[in-house]
Amino acid sequence: MSVARRVLAGVALLGLPLLATGCKDVDLPAHNAPSGSAVPTSQDGHAVSPLDNPDGTKPGLAAITSAGDKAKARALIQKVTTKGRGPKTGYARDEFGYAWMDSAPGDVPFAHNGCDSRNDLLKRDGQKVKFRSGSDCVVVSMSLHDPYTGRTIDWTKSKATQVQIDHVMPLSYDWQMGASRWSKGKREDIANDPLNLIPVDGPTNGAKSDSGPATWLPPNKQIRCSYSVRVAQVSLKYDLPVTAADKETMLKQCGG
Repeated sequence: MSVARRVLAGVALLGLPLLATGCKDVDLPAHNAPSGSAVPTSQDGHAVSPLDNPDGTKPGLAAITSAGDKAKARALIQKVTTKGRGPKTGYARDEFGYAWMDSAPGDVPFAHNGCDSRNDLLKRDGQKVKFRSGSDCVVVSMSLHDPYTGRTIDWTKSKATQVQIDHVMPLSYDWQMGASRWSKGKREDIANDPLNLIPVDGPTNGAKSDSGPATWLPPNKQIRCSYSVRVAQVSLKYDLPVTAADKETMLKQCGG
């Protein structure tokens, strides 16, 4: 047997145990990892800090890391008012308009642009975005850095629920904190405002449900301060309080 053949044979034999016993030392996605590529990534360079994105029109949710920025974050969160969470009586998703409407009546970015708010957000945060043939609106595939898990999801429309659009301040939470007394138009605004919307891993969004920060925070600890700032930004824009426990938790995420 030639030297080359002996080398190839050795490589083949070394591969047999791997096939038989599995990849013992290879990092595989955890059982609860998000769908898609589920490849852990470092902070996404595409993302913008919420401190530099007060209207929510820029992509992602970059980490707040410097002492100076954390001080700014705490100062912003301190402005948020608090009150107890009211009853959920009368809440229904339709009270905030139909899902992903493009006709929110207030001064909401991206509204009335001919594209529904879900696709607006996929375009805002996605990379390698591809559209349905003949459309510059309907996203059919993209790569998304999910800030909540710190992983990258290779998404296609055929598996739509792999990526869901999270309401940072959940709509039923809003209802309990005062939105039940708002006009229908104001509720439609907060439901479709990009400041309150982030595309994220679907199962993680489902786990959050209608929780406030005191009972749920993103698994990715690096962006918990940024998440808290985004909650504060929505709260202040819509004059919507949070619970005292939520505010305390938010401050702690930014070193308070």
